[in-house]
Amino acid sequence: MLKKSHLPVLYFTVTTDLNYDQRMIRICSSLANAGFTVTLVGISKSDSVALQPRTYHQKRIRMMSRKGFFFYTEYNIRLFFLLLFKRMDGICAIDLDSILPCLLVSKIKGIKRIYDAHELFCEMKEIVSRPRIYRFWKRIEKLAVPQFKNAYTVNRPIAEAFEKMYSRPFAVIRNLAVYNPALQYAKKEKFILYQGALNEGRCFETLIPAMQWIEAPLVICGEGNFSDQARLLAAKYGVSDKIIFKGKLLPAELSLQTAKAYIGITLFEKESQSNYWSLANRFFDYLQSGTPQLVVDYPVYREINNSCNIGVLIKDISAASIARHLNDLLLDEEKWLQLHHNCLQLSKTLNWQEEEKTLLAFYKQIFG
Repeated sequence: MLKKSHLPVLYFTVTTDLNYDQRMIRICSSLANAGFTVTLVGISKSDSVALQPRTYHQKRIRMMSRKGFFFYTEYNIRLFFLLLFKRMDGICAIDLDSILPCLLVSKIKGIKRIYDAHELFCEMKEIVSRPRIYRFWKRIEKLAVPQFKNAYTVNRPIAEAFEKMYSRPFAVIRNLAVYNPALQYAKKEKFILYQGALNEGRCFETLIPAMQWIEAPLVICGEGNFSDQARLLAAKYGVSDKIIFKGKLLPAELSLQTAKAYIGITLFEKESQSNYWSLANRFFDYLQSGTPQLVVDYPVYREINNSCNIGVLIKDISAASIARHLNDLLLDEEKWLQLHHNCLQLSKTLNWQEEEKTLLAFYKQIFG
């Protein structure tokens, strides 16, 4: 480990509510625990609750705009002036929506800059399906990403996509969950769980209708740009009594909910390249809680599942197919128990305690 007096001051920037961003909570906690001075900058809205205590500093930018062009414009301007007058040795932009202020401030201050790509930002459904918005973000990506010498992302296929586009090496730091054996012994209840953002491209258009033929409740923890549509779909298909919308839960509450779940849901539409090559937080949260899951049969998930069968892979994401696979797992106790056992075994090695070693090595190489 580097001597503490030589460890740098690092700033990380996101457009999320700091209480709920589990990837950034893990990353910032690991770096702070290793002796780095870390500040995570996010946003504050009218419905934001008090910040949870962390081992690193947290700063919220109070936003007047809620979404869209004005939101990102306001955030980037406020972020630029906030960062400009702070002392730091390095700055890390999380995805494209905070990259420009980080690039400008790093050049003005002459400090190290890092890019953390949580996904193929421009290939998200809500962006790639809107040509004008896509062109806007793609221009920013082409302008800014090549100027970040140090970068990492969540899996090797996404890293290779960025390396091909911008001739820059990308390290891989996966979204692995923290190993916590205590959660694995929670009593399971027969409900299906979806946790994460309720965004476009997450298969709610077929998952919600599928509940017509499933005799178990679906608990949804999270909110997003598809929240209103999801609730309307539940009413349209007459399954409002089977679906419980819990809204956003703090990570500690969410972990307890996940530990009790009988089956987890990791579904994405493959038309979005960001979804097709994704490696979602929830995939590993289910794993760590011993919860078998219904998961899309896409390359990254398939590779992990083939190494140790922890879930049911699904190619056809139609409502009928989802219902059939979920009912099969609900009724086949022997199959469920085997998947549950495999989750417990794999969780011992595929966890954040192991992955943070890669994170710390990455940052110490930059600043050492």
